[in-house]
Amino acid sequence: MKVLSKNFSQKGLWLDERDIPTIGHTDVLIRVTKTAICGTDLHIYNWDKWSQQTIKTPAVLGHEFVGVVEKVGEGVESVVEGDRVSAEGHLVCNQCRNCKAGKRHHCKNTKGLGIHTDGAFAEFVKVPESNIYKISDSVSDEEAAIFDPFGNAVFSALRVSVAGEDVLITGAGPVGCLTALLCQHLGARHIVVTDVNDYRLNLLEGEPRIKTVNVKREKLDDMISSLGMKEGFDVLYEMSGEQSAFNDLIEYSRYGAHIINLGIFREEAKIDINKMIFKSLTFHGIYGREMYDSWYKMVSFIESGLNIKKLITHTFPYTEYEEGFKLLNNGTACKVILDWS
Repeated sequence: MKVLSKNFSQKGLWLDERDIPTIGHTDVLIRVTKTAICGTDLHIYNWDKWSQQTIKTPAVLGHEFVGVVEKVGEGVESVVEGDRVSAEGHLVCNQCRNCKAGKRHHCKNTKGLGIHTDGAFAEFVKVPESNIYKISDSVSDEEAAIFDPFGNAVFSALRVSVAGEDVLITGAGPVGCLTALLCQHLGARHIVVTDVNDYRLNLLEGEPRIKTVNVKREKLDDMISSLGMKEGFDVLYEMSGEQSAFNDLIEYSRYGAHIINLGIFREEAKIDINKMIFKSLTFHGIYGREMYDSWYKMVSFIESGLNIKKLITHTFPYTEYEEGFKLLNNGTACKVILDWS
């Protein structure tokens, strides 16, 4: 089968051949139809410091995908051949305290599909039955292919209630934009998104309660003044991994606000703990999705009218993957789909 693999310790990916995976008793073999390029895949493609410390080559990447069940192990009962499915990319141990308590998203032994095991940038991928999620007919292949980052946004947005609240989101990457759309769907009053990338900020144009600020040339204070806000933001999301953005969250939060952090920092972040204490701020660290409630909620949000398709900006045949990575590196794409069908 064809795969996109990290074969060498240098920038890039390689189109290669592998054997179709052999499945075990409770495994599911999926014929991949569409994948999406994740920020993690971009890090690995660029071969940054984290990737060099984490990835063992050769490795087949990819964990955002949708496909059709090709074959099931003898012990599989929940899906059959022909079912349209995606899968949770966090492979958990099912033995630690959190797994036993039903908090699998907190598993200390989590391994990543397409990071620690061969992933979905392939014509076929093998996934444990417990990680499979059947896709409703109400969800398109393109939407299902980005359920991984959509789930990040759902887990983040639902961490605290945003109904009637003023929201600040730093970072207009895919998860930041998805979180903005979700907060609007959930009834937030004002939603302000900051970034330095006009292309991604412009994707949110026309949304009735979402305002954008390019912090290179615009002042957040001016936006706050124009909205008539008096005490700062109630719920604040850090989605950029930038120190200056986190500083803005502290500065522009109201007393008693909630800060939800999903952005991963390239360097060690510095936090003014005294300000957090004196402002009585609550900090929430978010990783992944809430297994599997986030998946259920994603389908419900789409069925209730949430449109996430506008953030899917490009689609290429998988053989043209280089173009997708180029656009993402240039900041002129949001979600890029690779078609394997």
